[in-house]
Amino acid sequence: MKLFYSPGASSLSPHIVLHEAGLSAEMIRVDLETKTLPSTEQSYLPINPMGKVPALELDDGEVLTEGIAVLQYLADLAPASQLAPTAGTMARHRLAEALSFVATELHKGFAPMFDPDVPASYKQSLIADTRAFERVASLVQPGPYILGECFTIADAYLYPILRLGRHAGLDFSPWPAIVRYMESVAKRPAVHAAMQAEGLIEDR
Repeated sequence: MKLFYSPGASSLSPHIVLHEAGLSAEMIRVDLETKTLPSTEQSYLPINPMGKVPALELDDGEVLTEGIAVLQYLADLAPASQLAPTAGTMARHRLAEALSFVATELHKGFAPMFDPDVPASYKQSLIADTRAFERVASLVQPGPYILGECFTIADAYLYPILRLGRHAGLDFSPWPAIVRYMESVAKRPAVHAAMQAEGLIEDR
């Protein structure tokens, strides 16, 4: 397989899952500004016309895009890793709920924080609305992970998005549960390995 990624972007999520599941993939870096592959100088758009990461090229050449799809595919490749509960169970539905929340309310919802052309006043309004953070805190409060004792692909997705938010200026100190959660996830060997491979280890 080939995982198309950009260091520190949301593609860190499947990178973490690869390590957690003991799966291997060729890592291919994408320049998100130019939409090219620096290793070959070819356009990335034939792989993903949206120009976003992650994208996963399977062994047969088929390509999966959209983070949630990629994460679930990888989890199902390694069921023994318990990165996703069994299909049809309530736990699997809770996983889907958490993945959808992270994708829409956090990842997409806070994307303007990273756009230099978005007015500061709008960014401030995003920060002022704490509902999403209250929800995150409620998800991780029981701990240690979203679904309890078992680390899942929802955690592999949530952590990089929270990390991006923190680097964009979001302060999670009013929610100690979130701070504890980020510290706990960062200590996992698979997370450490993925971040080290992407040159991010100093930002942990």
